[in-house]
Amino acid sequence: MSEHIHGAFCCPDHSGQQGARTILSQAEARATRMGLRLTPVRLRTLELLIAAHGALGAYDVLEKLAAEGYGTQPPVAYRALNWLVEHGFAHRIRRLNAFTACAHPSDDHAAAFLICDRCDSVTEAPAGAVTAALTQAADSAGFSMDRATIEAVGQCRACQGANA
Repeated sequence: MSEHIHGAFCCPDHSGQQGARTILSQAEARATRMGLRLTPVRLRTLELLIAAHGALGAYDVLEKLAAEGYGTQPPVAYRALNWLVEHGFAHRIRRLNAFTACAHPSDDHAAAFLICDRCDSVTEAPAGAVTAALTQAADSAGFSMDRATIEAVGQCRACQGANA
């Protein structure tokens, strides 16, 4: 996997310094509200995910953390990434076996991930209606759903434009 998923088109809320600062501020406020501790390695991991504007693999994160003196063993990155996902600060993109910062970490919400099959960019989109429909379908089938990850594959605007 590349240093970061190239060509990431990500959500507008995740673009530029202002967007990154907003996401980080929301995450810090949520951590405080929930009584959670954003340790230095967790905070730096979140900053790396935000800066990527896409998805990073665990070993990409580890390489960056190691270069900054946080340790060279895989558990360093995996513990931080899993903690961020568990508490709603990041998401795991299963198709890419990678992680991305949550674009709206201030509260719990349903999200879908739009993955470009050309450049592997990822954006987070609201998925409340999709999740509600999936929950209803599961209930109708007598299925108790613990979690769902919604990932759609297609082409981002930039790759569509490259085809024109």
